[in-house]
Amino acid sequence: MTTTSDTSRGARLLHQAHRFVQSGRFGAAKAVLAAVRRTAPGDLEASVTFEIDEIDARIAIAEGQLPQAAAMLDRAIAQYPGRGSLHMLRAEVRAHTDDMPGAVADAADAVILTPGDARPKAMLGLMMIEIGELADAIACLREATRDAPGLAAAWRGLAEAHGRAGDHAAAAEVLRTAIARAPHDTGLRVAAMMAAMRRRDFIDVIVHGQSARGDGVADACALGLLGHALSQSNRHQEAAEAYQDALRLAPEDPYVRHLVRAAGLLPDSEQAPAEYLETVFDGYAERFEQHLIGLGYRVPGLIRQAAQAILRSGGTNRLGDVLDLGCGTGLAGIMLADLPSDSLVGVDVSANMLAQARDKGIYTRLEQGEIGAFLASATERWDLVVAADVLCYFGDLERILGAVRRHLPMGGHIVFTIELRPETAPYDATDPGWRLGAQGRYSHRHDYVTHSIAAAGLELVATAAEVLRFEGGAEVAGLLVTATKVASDA
Repeated sequence: MTTTSDTSRGARLLHQAHRFVQSGRFGAAKAVLAAVRRTAPGDLEASVTFEIDEIDARIAIAEGQLPQAAAMLDRAIAQYPGRGSLHMLRAEVRAHTDDMPGAVADAADAVILTPGDARPKAMLGLMMIEIGELADAIACLREATRDAPGLAAAWRGLAEAHGRAGDHAAAAEVLRTAIARAPHDTGLRVAAMMAAMRRRDFIDVIVHGQSARGDGVADACALGLLGHALSQSNRHQEAAEAYQDALRLAPEDPYVRHLVRAAGLLPDSEQAPAEYLETVFDGYAERFEQHLIGLGYRVPGLIRQAAQAILRSGGTNRLGDVLDLGCGTGLAGIMLADLPSDSLVGVDVSANMLAQARDKGIYTRLEQGEIGAFLASATERWDLVVAADVLCYFGDLERILGAVRRHLPMGGHIVFTIELRPETAPYDATDPGWRLGAQGRYSHRHDYVTHSIAAAGLELVATAAEVLRFEGGAEVAGLLVTATKVASDA
């Protein structure tokens, strides 16, 4: 039989195991759990056994062993069905494995089993956001923030739910209230800056960023966003200072390093890192199309014109199989969808952008991934590859054009746009032919583009100088390019 001293020692050990798990010392936590089991093998009280099961599951989740964690929690809940914390853990596992109906059911059970705990309400509200039940999400998260005003995750979720519902004023007010309660919470500051960035309200981003600095919040992401907003407001010297501070805090972060390069504070790299693009466009997806249309965005229409020219000149009435590189929300795909083709495949690094493209119902298949990695692993060939406003995230064009060439049949085409860099002297080997701008995009010399096409084993068909869009009231000069494969792979 378990003695009082055994129970007391077991409780102390379990408390220590919880602390080890919270600090990420999982090996130490496992050793402590083994000691608890040795305290009274085969005769542990139910409360102790329940806690052991919970800690075991937490370790498995933290180590990415989700099937094992799910099996542990299924057994534990069958034995202790009234424990809300077990249902919360299983909800977390189910959400990670895309079982959202099961996750919502477990979170709801946790709310019922622990009515005085705000955490299950917050979890249920966050999951309601994921399934699009925004009114219910707002109700749950509002209750959670009322019951536990210090629960920052609930405040962030409430702001996100309002934002997704289109009530950006309510989202901003929620975050202002939360920041006033917890001025040193980094996550709240970043959430407020990201919300303002999605609205393209750079002044609000700057206000939040400078306020965070004043309150002593030191975070690389917040400083990177501040620098980006300052750059967009043509305050480039201040942006450079923010980027430098961000780099000191996160010297290896790819998002921060790309922004610092764009400010001219690090040597240029040959392309924007996938992590940078995913971060930017995942956060931008919901307003992407509206923003571009507001800028007089002409690229999708230009891509369509080039595709129609290929049909007219090629002696064929079909485009064949088409690949839309960096398809985003599907703006270029829409412009191609009514032209005769056999298939339309899209690839993009941003899951949120792909969700918008999927809703349009125009693609045969959509793939998530960095386009260079996608081209390196794909085995298919496409008769036409389009890259609408994509190669502005690459400096070195020869490599990416060579990768595309390997997927073209004889007579296949690539159509793409680039932003033009003014030419001051003839192109030669001492000039890379491209420049990384303050907005994080590359511009290219016209003669460097034609050089890269030839070096990649393609033949130039046509170029046309075009205005791609307007930024800050000024034209963004670009080039519409069509090239073809005329030589065999041998």
